[in-house]
Amino acid sequence: MHYPRPVICALLALTLTACNKGTAPPSPATDNTAFAAPPPAHVDGTPQIAMAPDNVHIDYRVWGTGEPAIVLVHGWACDANYWNAQIDALKSSYTVVAVNLAGHGASEKNRTDWSMGNYGEDVATVVRQLPNRQVVLVGHAMGADVALEASRRIGDRVIGIIAVDSLKSIGLPAMRQQEIDRHLAPFRADFVGQTRKYVTESLFEKGADPLLVQKVAYDMSLEPPQVAVPSMQALLAMDFTTVLPDIQVPVLAINSDLSPTDEARIRKSLPGFKADVLEHTGHFLMMEVPQRFNPVLLRDIDLIAKKAHR
Repeated sequence: MHYPRPVICALLALTLTACNKGTAPPSPATDNTAFAAPPPAHVDGTPQIAMAPDNVHIDYRVWGTGEPAIVLVHGWACDANYWNAQIDALKSSYTVVAVNLAGHGASEKNRTDWSMGNYGEDVATVVRQLPNRQVVLVGHAMGADVALEASRRIGDRVIGIIAVDSLKSIGLPAMRQQEIDRHLAPFRADFVGQTRKYVTESLFEKGADPLLVQKVAYDMSLEPPQVAVPSMQALLAMDFTTVLPDIQVPVLAINSDLSPTDEARIRKSLPGFKADVLEHTGHFLMMEVPQRFNPVLLRDIDLIAKKAHR
């Protein structure tokens, strides 16, 4: 099947998932306990470490107190700092947790299988160290796919998932390997150059703040290719049909209008899905327009929390 360029861009940017040249990850083991060990005390924003099942140190930070915990999961080739504009808006009412997935930010890179299953375990491992009884997972781009995988592993503590400019490819057929290889080829040949080109040409609308565009393009191009390329391969090979049957909580989205959100198609696979689309925004809308994004995020969290208490 041939995909037009807008669909390919959406697939590349918005739906990173579990796949690698290695073996598939084992079926997730659900953990319904509040936490596996006494949670470490925290001073707002102080780095903390959790040990993933494959012995990778996962860096995360915690702010505030209260239920539910809002766990922020960044996207492909990004890090937890991409949520900085949301921390103050959230921490006055909730426990806020920003995670650096393995291979990103201050987390370790000693991993060979960069599957979404393993990324999901990164998040689940952090959540097991939290005292909170309820959790809302918020994932940007690849982070939303990671949130789906994490939810399967965490269990009943997850009361909802909020995708940020993501999950737009649900209901589309998976890309064929030949097409995946064709799109990975320029990243394999010149990762830095191709990533900067991709970010500047595909992830921002015309007229976006040039300093922000430059910062994001530079940041993402510095991600180690041995981490980024397998993760992109995972994106392009995403098969939601193996994951969505396990998702029994509300899934909402806050999307940009850079590429379309076909809610009717998505709801065929994910009943109850609802998206708010912020006009005239790009892929990093939580950084571009936090004054518009944050109220929608807070409203969605409130909706999820109220539904969980019914």
